[in-house]
Amino acid sequence: MSMPLTSIRLIGMVHLLPLPGAPGYGGSRENIIERAISDAVHLEEAGFDAFLVENYGDVPFAKTDAGKHVTADMTAIVSAIRQETELPFGLQVLRNDVDSSLSIAAATGAAFIRVNIHTGAMHTDQGIIEGTAHDTLRHRRCIDAMHVHLLADVFVKHAAPLAPASIGESVRDTVERGLADGIIISGSGTGEAADLAEVQSAADATAAPVYVGSGVRLETLAESLALAHGVIVGTAIKTGRITAAPVDPDAARTFVQEARSIIG
Repeated sequence: MSMPLTSIRLIGMVHLLPLPGAPGYGGSRENIIERAISDAVHLEEAGFDAFLVENYGDVPFAKTDAGKHVTADMTAIVSAIRQETELPFGLQVLRNDVDSSLSIAAATGAAFIRVNIHTGAMHTDQGIIEGTAHDTLRHRRCIDAMHVHLLADVFVKHAAPLAPASIGESVRDTVERGLADGIIISGSGTGEAADLAEVQSAADATAAPVYVGSGVRLETLAESLALAHGVIVGTAIKTGRITAAPVDPDAARTFVQEARSIIG
């Protein structure tokens, strides 16, 4: 049974260390799994509603096909995490390997995936990436993954649209024509604050849940939650506020406590 997105408001990031095959791979799958489990458990103990697993360490990213080895390793990692936590979770195979994200999600029981470019086209550091909503929705049905929600970025970070368009128009296209289940609005890069005016425009344009996808800190949490259904947070709850660092249990707990006081 599909978990309603309305029950997921606080999503914490599990940024994976570089996987085998990546330039930064450290030589130990065990270390990657141990770190991922630790981060996920800390997020659960802090009170997050869900966590999002992402192959963040695999720079430079493939455009749309990360490789079968990445799919295999991420499936193994997520399966190991699931042995230690019952927290709902999502997946993203960077940069825009939606088929792999969906396949892992279906096999491991994930509640959602994040899709950087679902509709339209964006100029990115991987080149021009076009959305594949038509294929994604049909692939989801084909592999019995209808329980997996699609959270789609609009004007995703580390990218620029190829043609002028408003946030409202793009959000409506992504939800009404791309059939995304939720929308993500982020800043220009990882850890960069989203433009809250854009968050407001997105929320005005759709009844689907809107999430702030980057740069949320304690100082901006109240503003973000006043406009958006939820937030995705990574950097602000990491040791030293370094994105690639482990989750800081105290920072994660403080973040959730503040969020719950705002949400009520």
